Amino acid sequence: MPLPEKHLDKEKYEEVKKIFTAYLENKGLRKTSERYAILEEIYSRTGHFDVEELYAGMKEQGLQVSRATVYNTLDLLVEHGLVSKHQFGRNLAQYEKSYGYRQHDHVICTECHKVVEFCDPRIHGIQTMVGELLNFHILHHSLNLYGVCGDCRAKAAARSLAE
Repeated sequence: MPLPEKHLDKEKYEEVKKIFTAYLENKGLRKTSERYAILEEIYSRTGHFDVEELYAGMKEQGLQVSRATVYNTLDLLVEHGLVSKHQFGRNLAQYEKSYGYRQHDHVICTECHKVVEFCDPRIHGIQTMVGELLNFHILHHSLNLYGVCGDCRAKAAARSLAE
């Protein structure tokens, strides 16, 4: 399995680490090196990942962390808003770092499960208008569009030509 593309914004990571530390202290939870290694691994990654990809990536780097610790730490990070959890129509949860990153939406291929992020300011306008119209203070939104990507459509066309 190829390693995911990585880049750690050290300044953002230090900010997230301080927030996570305060959260752990407030909840009376231990501040372990494993939890911080998981946080750093997540904030080094680009794009979406699942628990097994995160766990395997850490093992490949020789980091000693249990699968249970990965799951538990992800739950804490999601609970505090430092990581977002998505269900893109499969039984497999996908995660992504979220602190300091712009709101975005997703297009998901129903064939290969590729996820593409996009941002359109018109969606923010709709969110604001609906909130005002219905007297809601909108905190966040989630928009997932499902379809078949160009690569999968091309593969299907090639298969039908070969038949």
